[in-house]
Amino acid sequence: MFANERYGTRVPSQRENRVIELVAQGLKNRDVADAIGTTEHVVKNYLRVIYDKLGLWNRVELALWYESRRQQPQLPS
Repeated sequence: MFANERYGTRVPSQRENRVIELVAQGLKNRDVADAIGTTEHVVKNYLRVIYDKLGLWNRVELALWYESRRQQPQLPS
């Protein structure tokens, strides 16, 4: 398996990206829920879907995935 095959190929939605960003900042589920105006239970569901989409297992992997994407140079449009 090559390094770029490590993660799933499905793309998170805009709302899922917001959850990813908040989790990567170190917020707990309750804080993420407050920030996006929902419940902690809904955040847990978002995380399950996100982990499945990206082929990840936990918050640490999610934060590393997020940081690796932030550091990639953006291609001109």
